[in-house]
Amino acid sequence: MQLSNHHSGCCSTEEPKKGTINNQKDNHQHEHSDDDGHHHGAEEPSGLIGHWPLLTSLAIIVVMMVLEYGFGIVFNNIIQLAVFVPAYLLAGYNVLALAFRKAIRLDFFNEFFLMSVATIGAFAIGSYSEGVAVMVFYSIGEWFQDSAVSNAKRSIKALLDIRPDSVDVIRDGKVINVLPAAVQIDEIIQVKPGEKVALDGVLISEKATFNTAALTGESKPDNKETGETVLAGMINLNQLAELKVTALFKDSKLSKILEMVQDATARKSQTQLFISRFAKVYTPIVFLLAVLVVAVPYFFVADYNFSDWLYRGLVFLVISCPCALVVSIPLGYFGGIGLASKNGILFKGSNFLDVITTVNTVVMDKTGTLTKGVFDVQQVITANGYNEKELVRIAAALESKSTHPIALAVKQYAGDIISEIKTDKVEEIAGHGLKGIVDGKEVLAGNAKLLKKFNVAYDNAINEITDSVVVIAIDNSYTGYITIADEVKEDAKQAIADMHALSIKTVMLSGDKQSVVSKVASFLGIDEAFGDLLPENKVQKVQELKDKSLKIAFIGDGVNDAPVVALADAGIAMGGLGSDATIETADIVIQNDQPSKIVTAIKIGKITRSIVWQNISLAMIVKVAVLILGAGGIATLWEAVIADVGVALLAILNAVRIQNIKF
Repeated sequence: MQLSNHHSGCCSTEEPKKGTINNQKDNHQHEHSDDDGHHHGAEEPSGLIGHWPLLTSLAIIVVMMVLEYGFGIVFNNIIQLAVFVPAYLLAGYNVLALAFRKAIRLDFFNEFFLMSVATIGAFAIGSYSEGVAVMVFYSIGEWFQDSAVSNAKRSIKALLDIRPDSVDVIRDGKVINVLPAAVQIDEIIQVKPGEKVALDGVLISEKATFNTAALTGESKPDNKETGETVLAGMINLNQLAELKVTALFKDSKLSKILEMVQDATARKSQTQLFISRFAKVYTPIVFLLAVLVVAVPYFFVADYNFSDWLYRGLVFLVISCPCALVVSIPLGYFGGIGLASKNGILFKGSNFLDVITTVNTVVMDKTGTLTKGVFDVQQVITANGYNEKELVRIAAALESKSTHPIALAVKQYAGDIISEIKTDKVEEIAGHGLKGIVDGKEVLAGNAKLLKKFNVAYDNAINEITDSVVVIAIDNSYTGYITIADEVKEDAKQAIADMHALSIKTVMLSGDKQSVVSKVASFLGIDEAFGDLLPENKVQKVQELKDKSLKIAFIGDGVNDAPVVALADAGIAMGGLGSDATIETADIVIQNDQPSKIVTAIKIGKITRSIVWQNISLAMIVKVAVLILGAGGIATLWEAVIADVGVALLAILNAVRIQNIKF
């Protein structure tokens, strides 16, 4: 279906960049460190050999349990201490060291001090095997947690390995190999078959085929021809390709993607922030409750036995360890960000995974969002004595000063006839079009509103045309118009249907005339559509929707969409065709420009949030239950440690499964 768009112009200025990517990969290999000082996902001993102290301790406890319960062999206290103390230190040295360092800083309310107190207390009352078991299984749980966090981040960190370390550049007729950061704009680089493209550029070879999966999540080969854009991170598939560089290494789309992904892991969701605050309050409370479990019965129980009630207090401490919550929740969000990255969607923070789940209204721009933004001239109508060639020549000369898709279509249609034509004093009027001097004549080229603005009379029949129209006036006299058509994206209609299936209201805002906007909206099934909007009118419309207490996601790609993207609860940018300003402002970036990815982003947010709350519920229910049993003397240290580690592992496995979900 051929559909139209509005020629509104495109601002030539861009917002300043927020930062750059250093060309040294290891600068990005930093790891997540949680607030308690334990480095989940940091450099850990590799494989089983790297964990030999813990495995040795585990073997000792297993052998001692088999001897006691399998063969009835019970050693005296001296032998048990001689065996269990080394086993305890092998398993718990790191935990004890961390607890000691924190205690020196008067930080007593943390999981390391909690585990240390509980296990040393177990030794104090003669429960040696249980004390060792608590430390062994706690340390095994930490090992699994570290491994799971590393795996969850692997799909994100894999992006850091897709930037080539070097590039072949042609200088003085010779091909030399240099660092990508040393290549300047307009230099020519060569990319061999199988190599990754290091810099953004345009293809100057006749044709080439690229794998774009690293950027878009789509593995389908993309065939490029001379003059088409090729982005860093794509892989050349079948023949030597030459590119003319259009952006410095630090400004390439890929570098910006990597910067966004790195920043994303540092931005915590509201759920994560809540759990962090909760853990800081929760831990001292359980310490106090454990003390009360030991002390209060002294005043009410006739046959009070300190060792028995101390044991119950230790059980209380072990099961109250909050690490299942503290680790599994960020792990869930890492998984969500990784899953989105695999599908060509970049969330700039785990907080936006939460925000997207609350959206009940999706507001969309038209050009480049729902339509392809690739225009073709359909018809040229002249008036007042101008012939078609002359009208196109003058209009294209003025439009050549704009980067708007409609302007590019007019310029491409004109071809070489605009060569050596003098253009001066070009002014872009947002939402209207262009004004300038061409061959000494004052020319207006844009929509009908532009001619109204300058009080130029024109044929009212233009208002009934359903394609996009570039109306031209020369020296304040109407001289004709050019019709241009755009095409709806293949997945746009299904994307709208999928949003409706999720009970999401759809709204389209466009600068195009209302008749064109209504035609597109009717074809796609959009609930509401508003045309004839200037950039400030779009902001006003979104604000009106927000005033109705609707949760808004806005999707756009043009530079004049940046203010609306910033205003929305969830700002989404189309990353392929989108302007740098809009991508910088957005919370979420869709790399392949497919509207269907909006629905995928919402679903990923909902899945992530669901799994995170499953983990919270599981941990709290089990902990409360075992805390009550422990205080009542029913649960032992064995049940406590198995429940604690078991809950942590179940939560981890639940979080890890996010990465295996397919769309």
